Amino acid sequence: MFADLTSIKALIILDNNGERVLSKYYDDHFPTLKDKQDFEANLFKKTYQTDFEIIACQGLTVCYKSSVDILFYVVGSSEENELILVNTLTTFFDTVSIILRKNVEKKAVFDKMDYIILAADEFIEGGVLMENESENITSRVYPKPEQDIPLSEQTMTQVLQNAREGFKWTLLR
Repeated sequence: MFADLTSIKALIILDNNGERVLSKYYDDHFPTLKDKQDFEANLFKKTYQTDFEIIACQGLTVCYKSSVDILFYVVGSSEENELILVNTLTTFFDTVSIILRKNVEKKAVFDKMDYIILAADEFIEGGVLMENESENITSRVYPKPEQDIPLSEQTMTQVLQNAREGFKWTLLR
């Protein structure tokens, strides 16, 4: 008999009005869109402006974290180890933070939504946690801009290209 490896039931991001920004459900615990929306509304009511980080909601264990104008949630079963859920939440938040260059707010999330969805798919597959290092996830889904590469690690072509771009920018101003 095999143990069930599925530990994550959902990843959810809501804005500070309780509206869905992103949600990925990994099982059929909430079979309809209405069930999911009701769960998210209930989740928001229980977590908005509270100091707790882990709650029980509708028979599930939920870890959450807020940032500027959005809330991040990781949902697991009631029997799930809370440390796994907290670690998953931290990984998800840190990955999003790297992608958004530490500007974790609603507008920035919408601007980079494609990369955030790819990141979620990269570290959770079918509810199974596949990776827990945000740097590894980010390096696979988000290209590092050349100007963020330290000068000592750039090729001469990259240095010259960046210098040309900077020169063009100076001329345009």
